[in-house]
Amino acid sequence: QVQLVESGGGLVQAGSSLRLSCAASGRTFSSKPMAWFRQAPGKEREFVAASSWDGGRTSYADSLKSRFTISRDNAKNAAYLEMNSLKPEDTALYYCAAPNRGQFYWPYLPTRPLEYDYWGQGTQVTVSS
Repeated sequence: QVQLVESGGGLVQAGSSLRLSCAASGRTFSSKPMAWFRQAPGKEREFVAASSWDGGRTSYADSLKSRFTISRDNAKNAAYLEMNSLKPEDTALYYCAAPNRGQFYWPYLPTRPLEYDYWGQGTQVTVSS
């Protein structure tokens, strides 16, 4: 069982940067891939970025890879999302997520919400123009 708690969101101006954190409980987090998703009002949840269990492989939504960076620190049972040059269209509730199955199950990095079993409550990011 893994519990996830996001933090670091807030209200910022366009062009600013934010660093989101995801604190995980449970011994198995470090053996799983993890990802960040976001959901804006009236829109579907969308993939932002994913990391392999050790951070050695990462994947990003094409439109975000130049501005966002995913990382993790397994010693701290934590993951992060660095977001730069924020735009109003980045406004959304940001979630971190982890699958139930561990690293050996995944020959690829999962990027679909249905592939993830554990979710945090989300942290709100609002970017004003």
